[in-house]
Amino acid sequence: MNMHTKTKFATLSASTINGTDVVNSAGENLGNIEDIMIDFNAGRIAYAVLSFGGFLGLGEKYFAVPMEAMMLDTENERVIFDVDKDRLKNAPGFNKDNWPQTPNQEWYDTVYSYYDIVPYWRS
Repeated sequence: MNMHTKTKFATLSASTINGTDVVNSAGENLGNIEDIMIDFNAGRIAYAVLSFGGFLGLGEKYFAVPMEAMMLDTENERVIFDVDKDRLKNAPGFNKDNWPQTPNQEWYDTVYSYYDIVPYWRS
């Protein structure tokens, strides 16, 4: 069974998702999911934290990626994020030692619009 398409239910624990490999549709490694950030008041996942680049943790950059931009590939136990590596390199990101403390509405809007995703708070 190929799970490259979104299914109605795909419930996973946060600890299961953390560390999951992320590839694009060409099969290129984009990094892995470091964490997920929850919008507690809305009861939604605000974004996944994707680590990309670097070597042995040095030079790594973190990216906030809307969950709606990714698909679960259960057959290969990975996440597919259909973005070109060059586009990802230019995406809004942050340093692994300097996570956004309290992102504001403008920051969230920038992240979601970069990946052409309508934010859940606007749908």
